[in-house]
Amino acid sequence: MEALSHYGRPNDKISEMLKNGELLALRRGLYVPGPEIDLPTPDAFVIANHLRGPSYISLESALSYWGLIPERVYEISSVTIKTSKVFSTPLGRFSFQHLKAPYYSFGLNSVRITEFQTAMIASREKALCDKIILTSGVQLRSVPQTLDFLLEDLRIDEDQLSAFDLPMIHSWIEDAPKKNSLNMLLKTLESL
Repeated sequence: MEALSHYGRPNDKISEMLKNGELLALRRGLYVPGPEIDLPTPDAFVIANHLRGPSYISLESALSYWGLIPERVYEISSVTIKTSKVFSTPLGRFSFQHLKAPYYSFGLNSVRITEFQTAMIASREKALCDKIILTSGVQLRSVPQTLDFLLEDLRIDEDQLSAFDLPMIHSWIEDAPKKNSLNMLLKTLESL
């Protein structure tokens, strides 16, 4: 609206720009340059941070970003303190899952994605903990079961797991959901 403030009816101009392909609507009030304008599209992680804020990139998206899982991710997964929600946009699907504070705020990194774009992304450790907490049916009860989940289901390389910051994970557990599963994760990582 600020860029179109010199128009008497800026909403009409936005409608026209949407029709002409100069803008793409991601949600009401949030637009990016369309295919008819020669401007770069913001990075998907930056878009996710703005679609539903506050939020940060986590789960499979962060695990893939940090090179922990081999799969390519087609949906940008985030965590928010707001209610869970999914946005299907012209630029892809963005999902947001709810976690409560103070656990929500632990283990976050502001990462420079491009020269002019920065996104909030969960650390390797936080992304894995979020994956355990937010995956329905995952209750880690033994070291062999946890190793199977990490190495077989998620296909995380064992060498990468052995480099995790265990004291940092330990500092989150008191405020985290699924404390028993996260304690078992710690026990398993200590055994590597």
